[in-house]
Amino acid sequence: MTANPNSLAARDIEFYFHPVTNARRHEQVGPMIITHGKGIHVYDDGGKEYIEAMAGLWSVAVGFGEERLAKAAAKQMSELPYYHSFSHKSHPQAIALAERMVKMAPGKMGKAHFTNSGSEANDTVVKMVWYYNNALGRPQKKKIISRIKAYHGITLVSASLTGLPNNHRDFDVPFPQFKHVGCAHHWRYAEPGESEEDFATRLAKELEDKILAEGPETVAAFIGEPVMGAGGVFIPPRTYWPKMQAVCRKYDVLLIADEVINGFGRTGTTWGCTTYGIEPDIMVCSKQITSSYVPLAAIVFTNEIYNVIADNTAKIGVFGHGFTTSGHPLAMAVANENLDIIEERGLMQRVPQLSPRFLERIHSFKDHPLVGETRGVGMIGAIELVSDKKTKAGFEKPGATGLKLSELCHEEGLIIRAIGDIIAFCPPLIITEKQIDDIFDRFGRALTRLTA
Repeated sequence: MTANPNSLAARDIEFYFHPVTNARRHEQVGPMIITHGKGIHVYDDGGKEYIEAMAGLWSVAVGFGEERLAKAAAKQMSELPYYHSFSHKSHPQAIALAERMVKMAPGKMGKAHFTNSGSEANDTVVKMVWYYNNALGRPQKKKIISRIKAYHGITLVSASLTGLPNNHRDFDVPFPQFKHVGCAHHWRYAEPGESEEDFATRLAKELEDKILAEGPETVAAFIGEPVMGAGGVFIPPRTYWPKMQAVCRKYDVLLIADEVINGFGRTGTTWGCTTYGIEPDIMVCSKQITSSYVPLAAIVFTNEIYNVIADNTAKIGVFGHGFTTSGHPLAMAVANENLDIIEERGLMQRVPQLSPRFLERIHSFKDHPLVGETRGVGMIGAIELVSDKKTKAGFEKPGATGLKLSELCHEEGLIIRAIGDIIAFCPPLIITEKQIDDIFDRFGRALTRLTA
């Protein structure tokens, strides 16, 4: 890439090592530099406008440039810019958000705990589960079962929960305590003629067989996203979650729901758990909790788990885990204001109203020669590209077609996410029906150009 050595692009290439990026390719193509945003749009340093059809990374529910969040952050910065939650310390915003999360959560939750990211939250959950089983005198009950193509984060432990090869290669993960069962994607992994319910039955049996093979006395928990997000937007087959939950209950295996992408209305109800009838023991949420204006994640868990952990802290003298910025006042204030906006404007209630149009436009591409499957629920969806519709075969160079389509979308003023050759859509919850049409009109032009 040829650029003025003092330009933003040149300075980025020289100094900034990017996450989830091919570093050598980045040196050649350079960055897209986003300077500001408003509503569903963001703007690059050349002034070009884009529809952000991924809400950043599945997360900006209230849109960009929301002044109320900026004011809430400024107010909190002027009052109490920082304080910690260690050793019996607290502050009003953390108390308010903890109460709010417990009351919002599905099932019978009793306590909330805060971290800075979904990865940290899932890492913390594993430590809590291990601590819990040690407290119960079950030192062998430590294995966690996840799924192939799951995404639960990128710390060493949360990357071990994740089931994506690119998050494992050359990082020496997953660790041996973490096991994986099949991906809940009927279109790709069902046997010929296998119904959704039969596929769900087979996956539940696979989970049971895995627990029995490992030994139920060694399996502590099963973790899953209600709708699998970053792995490719996989919608669970009918009856899948009730059957998986029944297996967990049968063998005293805790059920952890990862709502990082699903939560706060994305699937058409407040939680993905509600959409699919899941009653988790532990739930993790992030992203839309602050619309990602500031980093934050929450762990919500039952009083049954809390009481065992609390008794052990009395025995040991401390729960020896936490972060300097756990329950950070700025994050708590922005989260509370963000949730106020979501509730006052009825953004979660808008999802089932807008979803039919959103899904109609996604499914309108199902007959395209390069499209294998279209899928979605609520306001999250995907279009999977294939080289052969009949065989569902991928491309000779996996990911190259999706990347090219993503670049063509950029030229059309549209930001989507290519997960290999799967194109994901997850727009801000403030989007209108007309703007949904604009997204897919632009996508359609890019797809036509790709085909040509």
